[in-house]
Amino acid sequence: MALTAALKQRIDGYVASDRVVLFMKGSRRAPQCGFSAQVVQILDQLVPDYQTHDVLASAELRDGIKEYSQWPTIPQLYIDGKFVGGCDIVKDLQASGELEQLLGAAAPPLTPPKVTASPEAIAAFKAAMAEGDSDVLHLQVSPSFEHDLFFGPIERGDVEVDLGGLRLYVERSSVARAQGISIGYLDGPNAGFKVDNPNQPAQVVELSVQDAKAMLDRGELQLFDVRPESEGDIARIPAGKTLNDETAEYLKSLDKSTPIAFYCHHGMRSRGVAQSVVQEGFRKVYNLKGGVDAWSLAIDPSIPRY
Repeated sequence: MALTAALKQRIDGYVASDRVVLFMKGSRRAPQCGFSAQVVQILDQLVPDYQTHDVLASAELRDGIKEYSQWPTIPQLYIDGKFVGGCDIVKDLQASGELEQLLGAAAPPLTPPKVTASPEAIAAFKAAMAEGDSDVLHLQVSPSFEHDLFFGPIERGDVEVDLGGLRLYVERSSVARAQGISIGYLDGPNAGFKVDNPNQPAQVVELSVQDAKAMLDRGELQLFDVRPESEGDIARIPAGKTLNDETAEYLKSLDKSTPIAFYCHHGMRSRGVAQSVVQEGFRKVYNLKGGVDAWSLAIDPSIPRY
């Protein structure tokens, strides 16, 4: 779809409407993809107010913003009328501390996390270090709590931790997720490092439509539809609530132990949203395997397939 003069003028207005503008899938309170949810979580930590525009509400906007920015993916962040980047760039800028500078926000205070390592782990790290090498030991903890231990140069924003005679450098964006980590070392045929992280949330569980139906019948499950209204008008599971600003507030009000499931067309978009909800502390989070399409095939053939 060509970027018409009228559409460019419309996007110009959106970009100029606020100092911080995010083009995303869904809304600030109800992101409808995992990448949009990650950027929202970062911005929420740094700025109280910013403007979002839902590209799922308009195919014209969804295609037009990509041509406007010459950037192929969503979300897209603008600050002071200038394009900053997508999810990966925003995360990199946060890790280096540059995002706070762009936003004019005070960087959250960073206290080195408490990290411990067994004597065996420290000995193994030291044995792997080449004498005279300037590389240092790093720890990264991704938003999905994947742990990476590696040697490399010190990066701007790294936070130094003393492991007892060995220096560990934690990536800035990993500091909160690294608090309380213990690192061990397993010897033998399957030798390697073992990381125990008390902050690691529950994992999203794939839920079959049959099990979901049984849980709904017993009143044991809250079901949310992450698709835009246009898709919900074609086919929807009657027991599901469309995830919008109102239902997002209801979701946040639920007890963190409430079983919650998300669905979309085939189960891809909903998994990203489910993962973002896990990161908010909910402990029983499910993704409906196969989405509404699988529900139509196995549970209720009266629901249209599309």
